[in-house]
This record gives sequence, structure tokens and C-alpha cells, in this order.
Amino acid sequence: MATGPRGKAATLALRRRLLSNSCRLFFPEDPIKIVRGQGQYMYDEQGAEYIDCINNVAHVGHCHPLVVQAAHEQNQVLNTNSRYLHDNIVDYAQRLSETLPEKLCVFYFLNSGKERVVFANTWCGTMALALPDILRHLPQTFPRRPVLPHPICPGKWQHRLRLCSRSEANDLALRLARQYTGHWDVVVLDHAYHGHLSSLIDISPYKFRDLDGQKEWVHVAPLPDTYRGPYREDHPNPAVAYASEVKRVVGSAQEKGRKIAAFFAESLPSVGGQIIPPAGYFPEVAGHIRRAGGVFVADEIQVGFGRVGKHFWAFQLQGEDFVPDIVTMGKSIGNGHPVACVATTQAVARAFEATGVEYFNTFGGSPVSCAVGLAVLDVLEKEQLQAHAASVGSFLMELLGQQKAKHPILGDIRGVGLFIGVDLIKDEATRMPATEEADYVVSRLKENYILLSTDGPGRNVLKFKPPMCFSLDNARHVVARLDAILTDMEEKVRSCETLRLQP
Repeated sequence: MATGPRGKAATLALRRRLLSNSCRLFFPEDPIKIVRGQGQYMYDEQGAEYIDCINNVAHVGHCHPLVVQAAHEQNQVLNTNSRYLHDNIVDYAQRLSETLPEKLCVFYFLNSGKERVVFANTWCGTMALALPDILRHLPQTFPRRPVLPHPICPGKWQHRLRLCSRSEANDLALRLARQYTGHWDVVVLDHAYHGHLSSLIDISPYKFRDLDGQKEWVHVAPLPDTYRGPYREDHPNPAVAYASEVKRVVGSAQEKGRKIAAFFAESLPSVGGQIIPPAGYFPEVAGHIRRAGGVFVADEIQVGFGRVGKHFWAFQLQGEDFVPDIVTMGKSIGNGHPVACVATTQAVARAFEATGVEYFNTFGGSPVSCAVGLAVLDVLEKEQLQAHAASVGSFLMELLGQQKAKHPILGDIRGVGLFIGVDLIKDEATRMPATEEADYVVSRLKENYILLSTDGPGRNVLKFKPPMCFSLDNARHVVARLDAILTDMEEKVRSCETLRLQP
């Protein structure tokens, strides 16, 4: 650990030496060194306060005292694996079951600890106070010669590290689906991302198109985007139309002798551009998938635990009668503590058990992890954060809608609760993504101590996924700053047609 404060430049230099370039920083031209977080705010080494609009992992707020206390108190007593009886794991499963449809009643707790640190002969991206010190000392424990020759510098051990977590929930969901159905193939949505493991890169078009390409057992359906997709806001029934595309994809696969194990989808596609699927889409899709012998997997890792305001789970936006076969949870579940969970039905779980192979996760369901999970649920309930997300999210949508009427570059405002996307366009007729302009806006907001980022295939969608304690005053302040930046761009930048138009 560091013996004293280290300047930002020194931290950056150490990071560049010890971490892979593929582990990218926000604002790489001028990264922020974050040393503290509290609620919806983050603080740099100079004490400057930033409003955090994107950190959905710190779900109930950075360093929430009740969550921190729960972890600390349990750590002082016991932290071991789930092969021993302990109340925390059953109490937590019971609490989670009360938030889900009755059918989803079997739980697997996970933690990606076994993948946490990977050492590789590669150039190994968030500037933290202690991380560089950990990395600086770790190479002393490793050999000076490579296990395998380095492709560029044979004989040189480069001490590059990647630190990873989270993806086990979706990987287990894939295993459950395949064991239950006896099938192998998967249908996913275009631009989807479900995790960094090899099994999940294979079902993530967002990643595999830049790597090994699409496997023969993966089938891609159009993203149900009613702003940019083939069936838009003027279509009489976009839910059925987009679901019919899934039916077409399934039929095409079956004609080739393929058998569908699962349909994977984020309940609200995030990397795809903060997409809100039309109501009724999931039930229609589930019908097509189940008739093909597959199961429906709802990935709630980005959007669960009350973020959407109206419901505790985002898949519930699709109707009271819709129930997935498998639900995966992560990120917000532990407010930054590495916890994940898979919920499924008795039928799916029994099929998995029939293999006779034990499922064991060293860190999953530990007393500390479950204490943290229980504390997150307590805070959500005590502070009424689900209702808060509905109220503040609605207010933020209203303010952003007013800006859309004022600034033509704001092509679409979409969202629910505290999951909101602002789609920037260069041209109103073609809806061409305003990628460079969106990047410029994010940079200018950072100069105003507001942290936001972009997503979507065109990297042109401003994404709002703040901690759930994000306030009405925060919303007013952020939108006021956005208004000022867009007004300035219309006066000075004028880089695209929509910045030259006046409504």
C-alpha cells in the first residue's frame, strides 16, 4: 500500500506500466483520479466534487454507511463458503424470493472471485488510490521468465494484469438452459453484451464482431429499437413485429437442423443504447422460444433492484403475466461488493441437479456477501428508493423533453425510472448518430463536474444510470448545464445540421 499520497501523474504512469491498455479509462486525455465516493458524488484527489450520473453499481449510493457497516460487522465474525449452514444465505434467498414471481424460487449465489486477477504476457485501464500499489508489489512474486514466449519480446516477462469480475451469473444461466433443454443454440439481440467470459463473448454481438465473429450456434435478432430500428414509433404494433423477427431467426436456425436452448436479453438493453422494448415484446418472444424448446433468460444485471421505478425488476414492465425462466443479477445487487445471483424455476434447477455434478462457488453466498445483499435490500426499502427513482426519473425525463424541443440535436429521449437515454443526431431526417458531438458533450460536462458517458452502436446516446439517491436538484443542475453546453455548441461549434437548426 502507498506510504503517502501519490500525485495523479505518478498514478497514471504506474497504471500504464502495470495494466493492459485494453483496460480503458474514462476521459483518457485527462483522466480523473477518484479517491472517495459518497451518495451520488465522487471526489478527486484535489477534493473536487463530481455528480455521478452513470454508476449504477453503487446502486444505493457510494459507500452507503449501512452497507459498509453490514460488511464490516460480518467480516469481524465469519466469512467462509456456503458449504456450511449459515442464516445469511437463506435469509437473503428468502428476501429475494419475495421480490420475484413465485415460479422463480431457486437461487444460485455467485462471485467472480476465481477470475478476479489474471496474469498474462500482454499489455494490460478507473484510477484508484490503492490499485497501483497492489500491482507494483505483485510482480515481485512472479517469475522473471515467461511461461510462453512473448510474441514481440521473447524472454521478457511483462507483468501485465487484468482484473475481472461479474460474468459468472450469465455463464451459469447458459449452462442451466442447455442442461434443461438438451439444446445448444442461443438467440440474442443485436448489439447485446452479456459478459467478458469466452462463453459470453460468443453471445455478445457488441464484442464478437470485433473478435472471432459469430459462431454457428449463435443467432442474432434485431434490437427492438422503436427509434432507429426497422419498426419505429409509427408502427401499429412494434412488439409483435419485432417478436416476429425472433420467430424468423428461430425458424431459419431450425431449417439448418439447429436447436434453440435459450433467448438471452437484457430486460432493458443498455449497451445497445438505453433501449426500452415495446410493451408485450417479451411475452411474444417467450412464446416463440418456448415453442422451439428453449427458455427465456432475463439479464437484470444493469437494470434490476428498483431502478425502473414502476417495478422492482425491469422485466415486469412487460406485463404481470410475463415470467422469465431464468433471471440473472449482478452489479447493483451488492452496491459495489462483488455479488451475483441466478434465480430460476424448480424444473430448471432439478434438471441441472440430475447431472450429479456439484455446483460450488468458493465466494458465492458467503456470509459477508449475503450480509451486504441484505443491507442493500434494507436501504432500498427504508429509503423508498424505488419510488424515488420513479419520481426523480419522471422529473428528469420531463426536463430533458423540454430541452429536446429547444435543441434539434436531441433526437430522442427515452427511459423509465433512473434508466434514461438521450439520443443525439446529426440530421433529423436520417437520424444519423452524432457520435463526435456526443463525445464533446460528455467532455464538456466533465469540465462542469458532471460524470456521464455514451453508449449505443453509434456511441451517441448519453446514458443516465446514476445511484438511486440522485436527487431532483441534481436533475435540475445537470440539465441546466446540458442546456448551456448545447446552446454554446449551436453558437460556436455548428458541426452538424442539427446544431445549425433553430426550432
